[in-house]
Amino acid sequence: MFSHGGLVQLLLKRVYEWGRTEQRRYTLGFFAMGNACSNHLGIPPAKGPSAVGCTDFMMDHTGQGSFFRLYYPCQESETAEKPDWVPCREYFNGLADFMKINRSLSERIFNHLFGSFKIPAYMDASFKSNGKCPVIIFSHGLGAFRTLYSAICAELASQGFIVASVEHRDQSASATFYYREKTESEKANQSVPKTSDSAQDNLVKEWMYYRTLKHGESEFPLRNKQVKQRADECILALDRLTEINSGRPGQNVLQTQFDWTTLENSMDLCRIAVVGHSFGGATVIEALCKEVKFKCGVALDAWMFPLDDEIFARVKQPIFFINSEKFQWAGNISRMKKLDSAVIQRKMITIRGTVHQSFPDFTFMTGNWIGKLMKLKGEIDPELAIDLSNKATLAFLQRHLGLEKSFNQWDPLIDGLDDNLIQGTNITVLQSAI
Repeated sequence: MFSHGGLVQLLLKRVYEWGRTEQRRYTLGFFAMGNACSNHLGIPPAKGPSAVGCTDFMMDHTGQGSFFRLYYPCQESETAEKPDWVPCREYFNGLADFMKINRSLSERIFNHLFGSFKIPAYMDASFKSNGKCPVIIFSHGLGAFRTLYSAICAELASQGFIVASVEHRDQSASATFYYREKTESEKANQSVPKTSDSAQDNLVKEWMYYRTLKHGESEFPLRNKQVKQRADECILALDRLTEINSGRPGQNVLQTQFDWTTLENSMDLCRIAVVGHSFGGATVIEALCKEVKFKCGVALDAWMFPLDDEIFARVKQPIFFINSEKFQWAGNISRMKKLDSAVIQRKMITIRGTVHQSFPDFTFMTGNWIGKLMKLKGEIDPELAIDLSNKATLAFLQRHLGLEKSFNQWDPLIDGLDDNLIQGTNITVLQSAI
């Protein structure tokens, strides 16, 4: 599963197996404490000119509603707090279920390793921008959730974008949640706890965890169904942002302090892109096929397996594939190359020394030796790798969204013109396979 785009299954299972043995628990505690205290660990701050705020939005409390973490340019704040990277323990439980390991022990291990990290953005800070913001919809990988790509999303927001990081409800996230209405017996039972983060007292939170393949089940039908739902959820998030921009935000099911009315007329809805990693990279292709409002897409180390072959000819927008050096294989690259076009720009670069986990935030949260052991880090410095990816993305977005920014200073990166980049791919693909 890991080779097919699973986000953290292999690496955290190794941590779990390492930490569960009695003689190593003291070592793990010492290592985890070092993780929490080290000045060299943590998600790097955004580098753009704007401070970054974030908030959560859930419109329609059901599992068919839209749920995303929004990143946006904000006013500087001395009082706003930075939110936890992992929002609550249920997400640790979801990661444990995803890896088929014991919840109680894994929760303690994961909390020790990652529980102290914060997202580099201010929760519910006031929106502030000097002009209309282009919009990005971001799609996470298999076994991930909405907060695990904050280094990428916060950087894009600091450069003037409004970014909605969707939490998918197709059972490909390790965990997510929605709300159901209380039954009559629950309404009558005063001992049933109220849901503190819901705006409505008659709702009960329901958790949805990762769906594993059943014994003997073929993988493609499940993943193909999921990628179609994921694309629909990206489009639904864009629809919600369109309503917010028009001054009709609707009611946010979640209780947040953010004033959604400040986003009225804040978005440039002629300049919209879709970005995603791994399974999210496949979601980028599916979403481009389904929605022409997405003017271009950036697929980070895309896992192409879930896609129908017939959609490749139907995608008309520019696409940028940014790959890691260690994850890709000939069959996956050959599917990317089916999207090559003589008239529509399709670009591909590979970042030297990177692994599949060089894109999510996990790469910043362990020391060098354990990071390489767990395949979280490649040979390249993780901040340099994500910086190259972000700059190349920004240059591509400027080119195809028609932005009046200075991102074109990084145009050479689009063509792989850097010592740390490979033009195209490091994988040999026979022409007959394309």
